[in-house]
Amino acid sequence: MQAGDGATTLPDIEALRGWARELGFASLGVADVDLSSAEPGLQAWLDAGFHGEMDYMARHGTKRARPAELVSGTVRAIMVALEYAPHDPGWLGAARAALADDRRAYVSRYALGRDYHKVVRARLQRLADRIQAQVGAFGYRVFCDSAPVMEVELARRAGIGWRGKHTLLIDAHRGSTFFLGTIYTDLELACGEAGDEHCGACVRCIEACPTGAIVAPYRVDARRCISYLTIEHKGAIPEELRPAIGNRIYGCDDCQLACPWNRFARPAALGDFAARERLDEASLVELFAWSAQEFDEKLAGSPIRRIGHERWLRNLAVALGNSGGGDAIVAALRTRADDPSALVREHVRWALQRLGAPMSDALDAPKPAGDVIAQAASVHNSD
Repeated sequence: MQAGDGATTLPDIEALRGWARELGFASLGVADVDLSSAEPGLQAWLDAGFHGEMDYMARHGTKRARPAELVSGTVRAIMVALEYAPHDPGWLGAARAALADDRRAYVSRYALGRDYHKVVRARLQRLADRIQAQVGAFGYRVFCDSAPVMEVELARRAGIGWRGKHTLLIDAHRGSTFFLGTIYTDLELACGEAGDEHCGACVRCIEACPTGAIVAPYRVDARRCISYLTIEHKGAIPEELRPAIGNRIYGCDDCQLACPWNRFARPAALGDFAARERLDEASLVELFAWSAQEFDEKLAGSPIRRIGHERWLRNLAVALGNSGGGDAIVAALRTRADDPSALVREHVRWALQRLGAPMSDALDAPKPAGDVIAQAASVHNSD
């Protein structure tokens, strides 16, 4: 955190919101950083093991709920939202159609374009620069899903929205299709107030989860979550969960697609999140054919690139195994049957078995008469 100089002329919330809008942010609020009431819930979630292999969640422990331990001097959190929904007004229907087409790859709508971490952080820095131009040097640090920060809880307290039963933040005016960004600061800005919750008795998000990862309202077991399994999880995807993954190769939007508030989702103000490389319509077969070099080149600057080519192929193999099969699907899988990665080979083998196909064309072809005689002789000689 940068050192403050004791400046006392602080911008009011309307000035902050005006600067935020100029930078493309949809909303802004300010929260106090006393998260002591949220800490027991965080600890219970960790104690239940719901974080899975995300060891950093447990490693940082209570620091997530104690902002001043992460950044000394923090007394407020400036919270912002940046929308990412596609510009197509029929995007909800288009997303559902993509999920229903088992030959198409489904990528979570937030990941179709540029890496949001970089986009949000860069604009947060510009917001911090604008504040500094008014108040002088002050202590701050910007974050976007990049450190132990309770973004949703802080944004709720800042009045940006309420926590849905799927644990995402919901805004009555824009649904839940937005990223959250945070500025920890030593400026004693006026705080906002948490708004009312508007989910009522609705449980559509819980019912829509393909793997039953939302184990109770406001409680997600990441170990069952498709977003976790396709992004954070590094090893083999548990076999019992593979069929439910369907054609989702990076992330999952089902709980958001089911949420009635997302009929109010607003299109992204920035062009950064528009689909690239036809990721909103590409087939499983064409993406499975990408080499490691093509993966790196085509997805440079994309959040998807961080999972690496190996996990990309792992995810696609599962999706291909969940498809209706056919010659093109089976042929694509067989091209990776001898992949250097044991992880990829295992998922390819599972997919071919699920489709009832042997590992190679050689196993399908009729054997020449000489081979049949030789095999019979071998069996006879072994008796």
